[in-house]
Amino acid sequence: MALSREEVEHIAELAKLALTEEEKALFAEQLSAILEYFHRLQEVDTTGIPPTATVLPLRNIFRPDEPGEPMPREQLLQNAPAQADGCFQVQPILEFD
Repeated sequence: MALSREEVEHIAELAKLALTEEEKALFAEQLSAILEYFHRLQEVDTTGIPPTATVLPLRNIFRPDEPGEPMPREQLLQNAPAQADGCFQVQPILEFD
């Protein structure tokens, strides 16, 4: 399935890419080759293969959630760019009159 120049321009427009004429020709060729490969993959008989989400075994990698001692406030705020009254100080997002 060969992509036309207009189709490449449309894809570039959707991706907000400004392409030169040489790039349009190159991408038409490359994208056409990719689509042809997908077409070939669709022809593979997969009737006996069950659908899979992953080929890796599922396992839980989380550690148990155990409460611990909280960090001291001074240590938490030591790298804060701005602080006031023992709290992080941030720019207001919404301002009300």
